[in-house]
Amino acid sequence: MPLLRTPDGRSLDVSVSGPEGAVPLLFHHGTPGSRIATRALERASAARSLRLVTWSRPGYGGSTRRPGRRVVDAADDVAVVLDHLGADRSVVAGWSGGGPHALATAAHLPGRVAGVLCIAGAAPSTVDGFDFLAGMGEQNLEEFAAARAGETELRTYLERDAEGLRTVQAGGIVAEMASLLPPVDRAVLTDEYGEDLAAALRESVRTGVDGWLDDDLALTRPWGFDVSEVAVPAFVWQGEEDLMVPFAHGRWLADHLPRAVAHLLPGEGHLSVALGSLDPMLDELVGTL
Repeated sequence: MPLLRTPDGRSLDVSVSGPEGAVPLLFHHGTPGSRIATRALERASAARSLRLVTWSRPGYGGSTRRPGRRVVDAADDVAVVLDHLGADRSVVAGWSGGGPHALATAAHLPGRVAGVLCIAGAAPSTVDGFDFLAGMGEQNLEEFAAARAGETELRTYLERDAEGLRTVQAGGIVAEMASLLPPVDRAVLTDEYGEDLAAALRESVRTGVDGWLDDDLALTRPWGFDVSEVAVPAFVWQGEEDLMVPFAHGRWLADHLPRAVAHLLPGEGHLSVALGSLDPMLDELVGTL
């Protein structure tokens, strides 16, 4: 579809698939990521008569950067998308770095969101008594250390990492993320799933690293809302083997979201839970409509 224009003059690069007029499933991609969805998600959404809507967050792909954006600001762009679709009601999901953005959407658009699904989503990094970095793989530790050092150091780090992602293919994902992928995640990088993830990663850095940089900065600063504001049912799915967003993040969200329904799964990782549990996740989410 054409780029959407926001009230402040930015462009949003949006993709829509599924039945016209159906309830939208608004999906917030990971960090880094883009509007390119996996075919597994497209099929699962269509099977439940949902209209899958994805977009590249500001700074990714064809979406204009929004410097200094906070996690909560994602709700502004979701409102633009819903208005364009003429939709009064939706369900929302987010994976990994998209999890907090999905929760922000549910918190700030409660009249338009029936339920929210947080798949291996990050917990806040600025709350007392929670160690945001504990259990992360080496690459994430380096990346978030750079984020905490400031934009200049982070940009240098991400520009280096983006070189490999600009041309990555399915077979190269493990090499690019070696310290972040336990065996259970490597096992699900099938031809189709690996191809879709690679395409999304290539698109994420096609126009630069601004989106990735702004995501990291937003995730390591106050989000602009409290998870206690999420008044709708919130489904938390988290794998115990996850090295990108460790298990403790899922436990924290399960303990602090007012209407949390938690699925904290032994033996699952960051990718495996997102792919292998897709059907029960969406069934649960559709049940809120």
